[in-house]
Parts: sequence; C-alpha cells; structure tokens
Amino acid sequence: MLKIAIVEDEEIIRMGLAYTVDWQSMGAQVVGEAADGLEGLEIVAAARPDVVLTDIRMPRMNGLDMAKVLAEKHPAVKVVFLTSYADFEYARQAVRLNACDYLLKPVDEGELAKVLARLHEEMAPREAGGHGGGADDAGAETLVDWQELLAQEGLNAYVRQVLEKIQVEYASRLSIEDCAEAMQVSTSYLSRKLKEVTGHTFGTLLARYRLQEALKLLDDGRYKVYEVAEYTGFGEYKNFCQVFKKYLQVSPKRYMQERELKLSK
Repeated sequence: MLKIAIVEDEEIIRMGLAYTVDWQSMGAQVVGEAADGLEGLEIVAAARPDVVLTDIRMPRMNGLDMAKVLAEKHPAVKVVFLTSYADFEYARQAVRLNACDYLLKPVDEGELAKVLARLHEEMAPREAGGHGGGADDAGAETLVDWQELLAQEGLNAYVRQVLEKIQVEYASRLSIEDCAEAMQVSTSYLSRKLKEVTGHTFGTLLARYRLQEALKLLDDGRYKVYEVAEYTGFGEYKNFCQVFKKYLQVSPKRYMQERELKLSK
C-alpha cells in the first residue's frame, strides 16, 4: 500500500484529492495533507509517505523548493507535481531535476492510477528484497532506546546536542534546520551525521521520542488522546493517530482499549 501525502494550497483541490479519489483501488492511502511546502516537510518527517503529490505555486514554500529539500533529506520519497497548463513547461523542467512525474489539473483519476501503478512497480523490489537501510526503513516499529544512544562511547558532539535538544524541546516545532543553525553547521552535514551514528533521520528520531512521551501520558490514564497529541508536539489529532499507527501498528484508541482490558484482569 503506497502512502500518499498531498501538498496543495487550494483547499477545494486538496480536499477533493484526499476524500473523493478511490485510493484503495489504486493500492494507496492518504497519510497526510498540507497547504504549503513547509507544512509538507513536516508531514513527510512525521508520516513518512512514499509519494508526495504537490502543487508548484504555493505560499511560504513552493513545490519546487520543497522537492529540493526532500531530495536531500528524504531521497526515497517520490514527488509528483500537480500543474496547470500555464506551468506545464515549468513542471517538465522540475521532472528533469528531482521529481518523478507530473499530472495536469484537474487531476484525471486514470492518469493518477497509471502513475501510481508505475511507482508500485519501481518500489516493489525494495519492499520485497529487504530494506538494506537499517533501522530507519518503513516497517521498523520499535521505538528508539534514547539512553543507549546517549551512552555510546565517542558519540559525535553534534549528534549528542541534537538528541539532547529533542529531549528538551520535543513538544515544540523543532526542525533539523533549527538545530543546524544553533550549532552553526550545515543542515546536510548534520543530517548525514545523525543517519550515520543513529541509523535514523531527524524526523524519525523526533517522531519516535514524541511517541515515547505520548505513551507515558496515555499510560498515566488522566489525559484524552487529543490532549496527548497536543502536549507531545504532534499538534493535530489526525496527524498523531497516523504516526502512532505507523510505528506501533495500532491506533491510539485501540491501544487505550487494550490497556484498559489488561488493567481490568
């Protein structure tokens, strides 16, 4: 099942794609939505989609700039541009740079299905032939042993600072760019060192630490799920549920039901 993120500033188009397309028949599911490139990067870091469908012209960060960041930080994510006839040549140039395809608006479901079918074929060998990417691959459900990471001998100083910063500021809108700026190093260098040392990207480390803290609050029993989502930095309830189920293979609601069942025995 391909995981899809939709990044589109026009709400009617975004909602139409998310809720009227028969994704299941295409072997896909929508795991996140965003109104601009900056939100799109957050969704990718949290929900780890396989494919990002994105508009080109958007406020704050456009689709091209977002795609460039994705190529650096999340190279496995496929980018498909949504474009009008006016931006057609622009989209063709983008495909030559770092996108895998483009679709004209309004999106034709038949054309969308063809693109997704091709992506299924491209990704099938990776899914069937072993991950080869270590602990950061989709399907690695266990959470991170934070103390074990920090206890490593000769731990890179920058990596240690990132891990400690996540521990303190996980509930805020923290990003790898924030960390790199604070440490006065390049984002690409810091991303590479994190991956080399921990086996995880920044987004995965942050998401998993937030989940560890969320589990503590859920086990406490005094907080509602939406409150836990807010307190641990996930923000929207829907986003929290998506990330929770991705890593723990169960929804927060189901987790609470199973917890109550165990306590009642």
